[in-house]
Amino acid sequence: MGFFDIFKKKEAPAAAPAGPMMVAADAKGTVVPMEQIPDEVFAQGILGKCCGIDPSEGKVYAPVDGEITQVPDTLHALGIQGNGGVEILIHVGVDTVEMKGDGFASKVKLGDKVTKGQLLLTMDLDKIKAAGHPAVVITVVTNTDDFAGVELVASGDVEPGADLLKVTK
Repeated sequence: MGFFDIFKKKEAPAAAPAGPMMVAADAKGTVVPMEQIPDEVFAQGILGKCCGIDPSEGKVYAPVDGEITQVPDTLHALGIQGNGGVEILIHVGVDTVEMKGDGFASKVKLGDKVTKGQLLLTMDLDKIKAAGHPAVVITVVTNTDDFAGVELVASGDVEPGADLLKVTK
């Protein structure tokens, strides 16, 4: 090491792996492609690239490691700042905000650190159905424009933790 080498900037380690990141399935059920989500805002990708899962059980799990950034009082949605810069919105059901939290129970609070696969909330699928709402669990990459691509890689029935969306830098 030469004398001037001590003045050179050391490169910071990369915050995220160079390869694509995977956003996992956050519920057990059947994959619903973005265009088929029964809500125009999501189906048109207005909030970002997304997909849905028509749930077969009333549990929602963390699709990525990260920090909880939104927990509305209605408990029908959660925001997660994922490691590697991906921002996720999980929206449970269509128009379920009208239920004002009835049938939903959060297992996390604002600022909680979560790990992929951790139980985030529970929902009563019968109550959602009785209220006349589709129960589809919608997973949105809200900062889609920050990435080269957000691609659905799953179809058919999925288990929580299975690869769902591939996010490419």
